[in-house]
Amino acid sequence: MRSHRATHNLVAVSAGARETGINVAQTLDTSMLVSLTDVLNLDPRRESNADELRGKEEADAIYDNGSLSSGAFNFEKAQPQHFAFLLAYALGNVAAAASGSGWLHTIRPIDGDVDLDRSLPSFTAGQRFGKTVYKRRFVSMFVDQVTASFAEDSWVKVTGTLKGTGKSDRSVTEETVQAAVNAASLALAANGVHGADAQTRMDNVQRIRAELTPGVWTEVPFSAVSADTPAIITITPPGVATDVISYKVLYAPTEPAWCQFPSRVEESPLRVAQLQVAFGGKWNGTQFQGGRTLSSEIKSIEWTLNNNIQIGFRPGAGGGYATSAFREGRVQTLKLSRELRDFIVQAHMESNDTVGMRLLAVGAEYEAGKNYQVEIIFPRLGVLTAPASVDGKRLAEAGDLTVLEDDTHGSVIVRVQNKVAAYAA
Repeated sequence: MRSHRATHNLVAVSAGARETGINVAQTLDTSMLVSLTDVLNLDPRRESNADELRGKEEADAIYDNGSLSSGAFNFEKAQPQHFAFLLAYALGNVAAAASGSGWLHTIRPIDGDVDLDRSLPSFTAGQRFGKTVYKRRFVSMFVDQVTASFAEDSWVKVTGTLKGTGKSDRSVTEETVQAAVNAASLALAANGVHGADAQTRMDNVQRIRAELTPGVWTEVPFSAVSADTPAIITITPPGVATDVISYKVLYAPTEPAWCQFPSRVEESPLRVAQLQVAFGGKWNGTQFQGGRTLSSEIKSIEWTLNNNIQIGFRPGAGGGYATSAFREGRVQTLKLSRELRDFIVQAHMESNDTVGMRLLAVGAEYEAGKNYQVEIIFPRLGVLTAPASVDGKRLAEAGDLTVLEDDTHGSVIVRVQNKVAAYAA
């Protein structure tokens, strides 16, 4: 039977290949292990005629101005692939090099825009709702914001906030069929009903209704759905008259290729206890030099990347969905919470100097000497504030750092090592 359990939801994306243009769907290649509560949605842009003269006190019509799309991917037990996927689309510049039997992905901020319509690469996403409720494909999704959290005694977490143009496809359609009031079956125009067995086909017909009186629709029971194309649906006649009326059938046709969700990539999640932190040194283009290692004094680190994407409805799409995605300005912040054991961060703030920082989260080996890992390098940081406080019986310090753009190395470099060949290629 049809299942509406959220645990049956699935999410898949075109992780490996970016869309070739805005609103051009790409093949879904990877299913993602997101949070149970993560749902992608269309955001309708509808308005009434309340501000127009209608000869009435209240509105009496709704205008459909198309939709946008939005959602979030929360990876509560983050794996290297999750960082690679989100940041490849959030930053936009990705290069891959062989690393043993795996790959090292170097991800940097894009210089300029992808094309005239997109400041960042876009991907296609699909979500299955329940088991046989419906599936929807979301075309041209963008990563607007990424937050990576490294908190004591926890899993590494990474979250992506998504915005999209609103272009979508769904696995369910409603078809109008003309038949007599006393008809015992309805023949669809061209489609079969999805399902390899009789019960699945029954589950994939969600409603049939008949217009027995103009403007009044009455539910019609049905008992069988054939495996033919077009399908024949056996119904209980809603009456005995021979007049031809309209029936509306809400059903899932034989599914197109995009409805087949791919398999997941299996990687070990990352623990904060495995995190290595270097602070105060300098990135020379190949390695992080100098500085000092921060370890047990750290309580948490949080990095936020915000692209400030504006989705625009421009001419060319017929009004149903947006046609541009512009990054108004990338902003990054870093929050460091630690025990106040020394004056080092305070000294950097008072001197108004800049520092580098490197985070390295190491997972299991995929071969001898090669680990699943995520490395995040900030060539240039400035300390905005670092207020002291008391946390229980210990002194504490909350460093609020801003990510600056270095003339040579940019603002951030992310290096992910795993066994996936490409992201956003």
